[in-house]
Amino acid sequence: MKTKCLVIDDEPLARDLMRSHIEKLENFEIVAECGDAMKALQELRNHSVDLMFMDIQMPQITGIEFLKTLKHPPKVIITTAYREYALDGFELDVVDYLLKPITFERFLKSINKYYQVTQEEQQNIVPVSSSISNGEAFIYVKENKKVVKVHLNDILYVEGLSEYVQIYTKQKKIITKTSMTNMAEKLPDDEFMRIHKSFIVSLSQIEAFTSHSIEVPGKELPIGRSYKNSVLEALQIQG
Repeated sequence: MKTKCLVIDDEPLARDLMRSHIEKLENFEIVAECGDAMKALQELRNHSVDLMFMDIQMPQITGIEFLKTLKHPPKVIITTAYREYALDGFELDVVDYLLKPITFERFLKSINKYYQVTQEEQQNIVPVSSSISNGEAFIYVKENKKVVKVHLNDILYVEGLSEYVQIYTKQKKIITKTSMTNMAEKLPDDEFMRIHKSFIVSLSQIEAFTSHSIEVPGKELPIGRSYKNSVLEALQIQG
């Protein structure tokens, strides 16, 4: 099965270059190209997309702002002429950050990162996260050579550490090799919230919060800059 790509860039020459690079890959195909975020949103509704190549400086809203509006975005590789947005991009768990002009060699490194991320995610979280046993929802995660059942109501928070995530429960800590983005997709939106590039919290475990941090039992967690507005809105206060 081919990886379905969406190219978002307001510069026709930049889209031409990305198309040229992608067409050299046998297992990738472009399902749509567009010049702004509003058209990209429509294309995401019309097509199944695995990977977005996205510019940052675009009409109406930036690529970063657009990405923040998507609850479950596909994998993203940012393509831009501006270095200063790298931190925002990585806070939002992008696969890679490519600076224009983009050579084919550098493009291939990004594709290898994409393969690595998707392969690790498939191996380490069993896709039965909505399963229910005795009325309790749970996920399965892979820890070392074991597959471990984790009940959702036992989770306090999840912390991302490079290529791994740590799931802190009421009883123990579980470490599995996957991404925070994949973990967020497996946890229900009405019970868990991403508050930082490195933290997801259980809403039922929040004991207190300020405009900069959230407290769960035994831990104070920071609210990331890119997540602040959405977190505070969800918690029904003004930043």
